[in-house]
Amino acid sequence: MSSISIGDLSNAFLQQKRSVALREDLFRLSEELSSGRVADVRDILAGNHSYLTGLERSLEVLGGYSVANSEAEYLTAAMQLSLEQIQNISGDLAVDLLLAGGGPIAAVAGNPSDNARVQLIGIVNSINDDIAGRSLFAGTATDRPPLPDADVLIDTLRTVVTGLTSPTDIIAAAEAWFASPAGYDAVIYSGSNTALAPFNLSQTEQVSLDVKANDDAIKGSLMYTALAGLVDDPALALNVPQQSDMLRLLGENLQSNQDRITRLRAKIGFVEERVELISARNEAEETSLEFARNSLLAADPFETATELENVQFYLQSLYTVTARNSQLNLV
Repeated sequence: MSSISIGDLSNAFLQQKRSVALREDLFRLSEELSSGRVADVRDILAGNHSYLTGLERSLEVLGGYSVANSEAEYLTAAMQLSLEQIQNISGDLAVDLLLAGGGPIAAVAGNPSDNARVQLIGIVNSINDDIAGRSLFAGTATDRPPLPDADVLIDTLRTVVTGLTSPTDIIAAAEAWFASPAGYDAVIYSGSNTALAPFNLSQTEQVSLDVKANDDAIKGSLMYTALAGLVDDPALALNVPQQSDMLRLLGENLQSNQDRITRLRAKIGFVEERVELISARNEAEETSLEFARNSLLAADPFETATELENVQFYLQSLYTVTARNSQLNLV
């Protein structure tokens, strides 16, 4: 009976080929076991990549929306913080002005005008706040602060009310100047009149943040605080009873303006709530898509571990046989 033998060189090549194949399987199974995903995606999908492509595209889109959600969250939170500071400063100042307006002695005791000028600096700084170099209340002009220094506002307002002799006339002139397009908006406000573009937070929803430093609530805080800083100014030449009367009126107006600040903060709070809800919905959708993708590409850990153990056994056996063959001699 005839037999077919394999030469030594051919046998070495066959063993080397088998060793390479086992090592490749060992590497592939180790990677699958550590990552939890199959290494050969084409084999799993059987050439149909459309479903997986759709899942990955949706995840990429949601990733982009996640960036927009984070940006909107940071911006609204920073706006709320700045408006909270403005409301706290103007609220405390309103109480101080009402106390200072209680009589001639109170009007000159404690230097209420000096205190108002200091508080005005705090309000202006809060309005000029930025986040990551992006101005909060300047509309689309995010590269610059919307207001100059507090001293500029004081000096400008002084020229508007100089020559007026009664507190009511001074306040009325200031209110008219702040309301006029040729007044505060043209002279003091250096931001843009165009609101920021809406934030696209999903394929169907977007939010807008149209809050600028020329909003009536913000202008009210600036105006009454700046006027309080001018009460004892020599250019106005108010006597002590007039100063007392004006401080009382400004305190009342600042308190009334608190309601407008509250409504402005509520407007931003509504946007914050929508951003939070949309963000949560996007995260839920992203989790669902990731689960679907993982289910499609996931490697069974028990099956993979069993195959890996078998491959290790075969590879060790091959090495053992090779080692024994190398010790054979002619005898």
